Amino acid sequence: MVQQVFFFILTYLLGSINFAVLIFRVLGKEDPRGRFSGNAGTTNTYRQAGLFWAAVVLLLDTGRAVGIAFLAVKLLSPAAVPWACFFLVAGNRFPLFHGFRGGKGVAQYLGFTFFINPWAGIVSCIAWVITYGILRVPFIASFFMIAVLATGTIMHFFEFPASIAGAVATALFIFVNHARNIIDYSTKKKVDRE
Repeated sequence: MVQQVFFFILTYLLGSINFAVLIFRVLGKEDPRGRFSGNAGTTNTYRQAGLFWAAVVLLLDTGRAVGIAFLAVKLLSPAAVPWACFFLVAGNRFPLFHGFRGGKGVAQYLGFTFFINPWAGIVSCIAWVITYGILRVPFIASFFMIAVLATGTIMHFFEFPASIAGAVATALFIFVNHARNIIDYSTKKKVDRE
């Protein structure tokens, strides 16, 4: 139990390292959280710094998540593994090292789940591309991605109720992280109709 708590704390701290914020500092750019969605993630990096740096942020975020998933599988019980992802996403969303203002955790969930269930990771990316291609709204495409990732995690750990709870909690947490996007999108749609 102590090992699990220590691992969750470490995972939160590792998730608190926001690569978008650090890269923007190195590039001499203003904080990525100051424009567009106010998010320090891949989409906002793309909007402000271009495709190359967005890809770098995505690879760093997913790569870190894959590494943490690997350690979680080796060190934790199956019931606790999805909860490690929850703490990773929490660190990304409320980073200790960046004023508790970070990303939304989508790339973290993708990388973590990709290690656990590669097919879920692949299908989730396809779902994102198709949804974005139709609707042209990144956060809605992310909702489809998260739903597939949660389903893949649940399928992998279906024997463990605590694992299922961890997968559901992580997905719901990410959905809630998008509340501002939902409100802004709903408001824009309402204005467009008037």
